[in-house]
Amino acid sequence: MKQRIITALCGIPVLVAFIWYDTPRFPLLILLIAGFAALGALEFYRLATLAGARPMTVFGVAWCLLFVVGAHLDANYKVDYLIPSLLGSALILPVIWSLVSGSQRSFVNWSWTVVGILYLGWLLSHYVSLREEDEGREWVILTVFSVFACDTAAFFVGRAWGKHRLAPTISPQKTWEGAIGGSIGAPAAAVIIYALLNVADRSLPTGYAQIVFLGFIVGVVAQLGDLLESLLKRKAGAKDSGRLLPGHGGILDRIDSLVITGAIAYYYVVGVVG
Repeated sequence: MKQRIITALCGIPVLVAFIWYDTPRFPLLILLIAGFAALGALEFYRLATLAGARPMTVFGVAWCLLFVVGAHLDANYKVDYLIPSLLGSALILPVIWSLVSGSQRSFVNWSWTVVGILYLGWLLSHYVSLREEDEGREWVILTVFSVFACDTAAFFVGRAWGKHRLAPTISPQKTWEGAIGGSIGAPAAAVIIYALLNVADRSLPTGYAQIVFLGFIVGVVAQLGDLLESLLKRKAGAKDSGRLLPGHGGILDRIDSLVITGAIAYYYVVGVVG
């Protein structure tokens, strides 16, 4: 627990700085997301290897980085064809490699390669897209800290009152009580951040009802992302995805709740808030 707190206290100020001071000329968030995507992809493909697959690790990591850069180019220079091209090539090129290699598990290898690209590249790139929207820094801050609040509330509520196992075959420590706590903690944090932004004259173009709804969705999706990564580790027979972050495990262990929520928040802001 002590190591987890120290790591969080050191990492959160850096995270906030990279989000807040990101500009088109100095795209700090791209560097941060690219680092998460590359390191997370390496851990993902290591787990895939432990599960018996032979993914295209170098190709997968490279395409993850291209998606992050592509999101920035698409938002600032309207390179509309870039993301569809990356999606198409991410699907087709591994097929060609699998056929050429003649592996008996070509479909399995292709699947792991493509899933890693979509999971760590395409999904994470939505944080870059969200940051480029109007009030982008505020939306990213609200999303990220709602996820953190969800994780924290789920952990402490589950530890104090958890009795009913949520998914015992996937993650035995998670409980329904903790899940409910996380689903309440995320919208509560979203409302607090929204109110603080209003006080600081950084108001978002929406009301409390939409913020609560977004926070609730973020809380639910964040926990599903956590369970998804737990399922992946169980498939690979690994306790942690890596050892890079003291007290947390690997990069993937820390960002599992954040990966899908970035895309959810982006499409919510673009499609619902407008």
